[in-house]
Amino acid sequence: MAKEKPIIVIKKITIAGGGHHGGSWKVALADFMTAMMAFFLVMWLLGQSDETKKAVSDYFSTPSIIEYNFSNYGVELTLEKLFLDLLNEPLKAFQSFLEPIDTTPNLLDTGSQKVVISSLADQLGELAKNVQVSQDGFDFDIPDNLLFIRGTSIPTPEYIFIMDKIKGITTGLSDAEIKVVSAMFTQSVRSQSEIEAKKIASQRLDLIRNKISSSIENTSSTVVGSINVRDKKGEIEPSKLIGFIKLSIRQKAIKTDGSQARKLEAMFGEKQNMNVYEDYVQQVTSKKKQIQPQQKRTE
Repeated sequence: MAKEKPIIVIKKITIAGGGHHGGSWKVALADFMTAMMAFFLVMWLLGQSDETKKAVSDYFSTPSIIEYNFSNYGVELTLEKLFLDLLNEPLKAFQSFLEPIDTTPNLLDTGSQKVVISSLADQLGELAKNVQVSQDGFDFDIPDNLLFIRGTSIPTPEYIFIMDKIKGITTGLSDAEIKVVSAMFTQSVRSQSEIEAKKIASQRLDLIRNKISSSIENTSSTVVGSINVRDKKGEIEPSKLIGFIKLSIRQKAIKTDGSQARKLEAMFGEKQNMNVYEDYVQQVTSKKKQIQPQQKRTE
């Protein structure tokens, strides 16, 4: 029986080159083009004005609305605000997720009554009295003895500190009307004269109104004022003759762009009273007490 011939298999391996030096040149070219783009961008920035440089810097350094809300309002209020934003202005809400937020927020544009109350508690704390928040805006009083020496229009040492707190609330407002009322009693002035009391109340009003007007960023907001002098006959107790500076802030019905103003809503009922504000003040105060010891340890 003849032997079977062995089967010979010839395997040919063909190595195809990827062009000149292979395909790695594409990666190098992409890196080079990216570096050139960054270089020309830097050269363009160096030739711009200081305002343009600041605007570009702010865009990359300021937090997004999500980061801002979580750090300032807390998780619960942030979720409520996002829910109201998505419900009322879904396109604007999605756009604001990644865009930087202005460092001075517009409280009337937050859409949430609880966010407004929390912001007031954070800024003013126990300085504010008779806090009321509605769908159209909010009101609060500052006792006049905190801002002015009794019976005069001379500012107290705490005047600048308190006004900076108030400006933190009013500076970012847009399409808003800010009403300032300077109220005091006739018996609080030395002469107990109604004429002198009205004069001092007007001087106080001018100081407060000018301070707020000079800090407003948007020209669409207006500041108006009035005085309220009352006669409390027979009263000599200083603690019962304390007046107040009342601020009433309302959103204008129609904005400058022709759109309708957004209301401040409450997810779980519309009623907001002083007790809610006091609760937030206590929460803010306790948080600050917890933060201060930690800062001392790090120092």
